[in-house]
Amino acid sequence: MKTIKHILTLALFAGFALSCKNNANPEIKTVQNASAEVKENTKTLDPNASYAKAEFTIDGMTCAVGCAAAIQKKISKMDGVKSAKVDFDKKLAMVEYDEAKVNPTLLTEEVAKVSETYRVSDMKTVENFTE
Repeated sequence: MKTIKHILTLALFAGFALSCKNNANPEIKTVQNASAEVKENTKTLDPNASYAKAEFTIDGMTCAVGCAAAIQKKISKMDGVKSAKVDFDKKLAMVEYDEAKVNPTLLTEEVAKVSETYRVSDMKTVENFTE
């Protein structure tokens, strides 16, 4: 029995001794700078463009986080869209866009690309958004 204890103690000691690393080289990790990413994703808006405002109802949304946020993100990424806001409670989308690059048909198609359950209705051009 003593022999087994000595063997196990020796094995345990050898395991600790061999697994201990005194590596003087520090670990280097590369972290992407968040501000650089924001600069890359920032759209340049044409100051001479003619911007229009559209409001429309989106049917088929079931939640604010998944549905409304996904639609808002998709529309916001469109070339020519200055701003987009989707209000889940009112089922209302408010989009300001460059008339030369975007039109109501493209907005409707972009909403449908997020999911086929979403349906756009009551599309109208407005002077000011509904609060």
